[in-house]
Amino acid sequence: MPHDRSTVEAVVQHYFDGLYEGDADKLGAIFHPSADLRWQDKGQLQVLTVPDWLDRVRKRPSAKAEGQARDDFIVTIDRSDAATAFIKVRCQLPPRYFTDYLVAMKLEDGWQIVSKAYRLDMR
Repeated sequence: MPHDRSTVEAVVQHYFDGLYEGDADKLGAIFHPSADLRWQDKGQLQVLTVPDWLDRVRKRPSAKAEGQARDDFIVTIDRSDAATAFIKVRCQLPPRYFTDYLVAMKLEDGWQIVSKAYRLDMR
């Protein structure tokens, strides 16, 4: 059964814009309040709530304001049904380069990111 990718892609584009612009409100609009971010550091799982992450976004200078290059793209979107998507993206906030794994669900108010796990490279 084919699924319309455009609504999921719109959420991802909103995500890319929010990251690049450092716009915590824009990011908050697409993340479910109960979502969290997960990554590993030195073999240990790290977990950050979305409100804590958005607070960090508000306090750091944006890549756009610093004139940094923008390079973000969707690697893949895997849809298991009309309301669930797994999205792999690449983006950067130099010198940090990310591979993000986003889980999105179509809820009553539309698509929201409910989970984010990521890998970070420093260059």
